[in-house]
Amino acid sequence: MRVEPATFEGAVAHVVGRVLDHGEGAGRRDDAVRPVRVLVDGHPSTRPEDLADALVEPLRAAGRPVARVRVRDFLRARSLRLERGRRDADALLDEWIDVDGLNREVLLSVVTRGRWLPSLRDPDTGRSTRAAYEDAPPGTVVVLDGSLALGRGLDVDLSVHLALRTATETRNTPLEDAWTLAAYGRYGREAQPERRADVVVRVDHPARPALLLPD
Repeated sequence: MRVEPATFEGAVAHVVGRVLDHGEGAGRRDDAVRPVRVLVDGHPSTRPEDLADALVEPLRAAGRPVARVRVRDFLRARSLRLERGRRDADALLDEWIDVDGLNREVLLSVVTRGRWLPSLRDPDTGRSTRAAYEDAPPGTVVVLDGSLALGRGLDVDLSVHLALRTATETRNTPLEDAWTLAAYGRYGREAQPERRADVVVRVDHPARPALLLPD
């Protein structure tokens, strides 16, 4: 891998280009109307939601409808995800995200049913948001952001990981959230997000991001 210095705007443009060129036969008429499901993953301190938000307007300007979704709006019911307590690192990694619900209501639904659900449960109360389905026109791009989300079985076409060195991750984690570091350690070892992701942006220094590109 080679490291290429970038800017935030450059990283956004790189990801947008990957979305628009996604898949074999890019540029063919049938490819132009195919949905693309994008996941932006990273430690909370990397603010993956900022990169995800920044993708929306360039994609729309390129003629792609966008469905903007957050993993945190598709967490499992509180009684399930907090069954072992509020600070169980293994549960955070293995049990918090409602993978089946997110696949069913968004990631597969845009392909098979032409619609998507903006949210399923309030992340704070665990109650249903009672959100209404929205239409997914041909060529819709689902832009999803979250943490600890790669390698979980989410049905996405393109994944972006905002990478931190372990020391940076530790330094950026508030003391009250130190219990989460064990989950991120397991995640790094088991999911290997820097190898798994299609696009890796190193953000140890947020003002000086860098793209990790194949040689």
